Amino acid sequence: MEFNKLVASVLVAGLVFMAINVGVDEMLHKSALEMTVYPVTAMAAVTEEPITEDSGPSVLALIATADLDAGKKLLKRCASCHDLAQGGPNKIGPNLWDVVGADVASREGFSFSAGLSAVDGDWSYEALDAFLKKPKVFAPGTKMSFAGLKKPVDRANIIGFLRMLSENPAALPGE
Repeated sequence: MEFNKLVASVLVAGLVFMAINVGVDEMLHKSALEMTVYPVTAMAAVTEEPITEDSGPSVLALIATADLDAGKKLLKRCASCHDLAQGGPNKIGPNLWDVVGADVASREGFSFSAGLSAVDGDWSYEALDAFLKKPKVFAPGTKMSFAGLKKPVDRANIIGFLRMLSENPAALPGE
């Protein structure tokens, strides 16, 4: 008999708890919002000045003092898609030997995406910096799945190392 009283009291306590929970939810229930987010156009009007991510020296200034060993280590991530050797093969991505100063989308034997083929000019230090920062912004429609590098120092180290992958390295910025 005592066991039945114990089970009944647990069940009654559970029912009371559920009733209180439902009652409080009904009393505090708020109506649904018309929109769950602010429109992007409304948010763009909030700031008049563009927001800059980089604070500090520019990548062009950092290339002159780039850590080539750090650049080589960072480029190991790229080795699964790009070959770095002179005369090396194109892989999923084109060979990167002597890329600094070369025309964009100009590697013989490699089929570039329409997004990258549409980019005019050459792989200047500025172009490489913009591409390494956000490839999809630099060349919308590019097939490259790399998200980009946020740190200017990392981009400068990679560009500095890429500069050295040439028989005649391009002049440093400002030279």
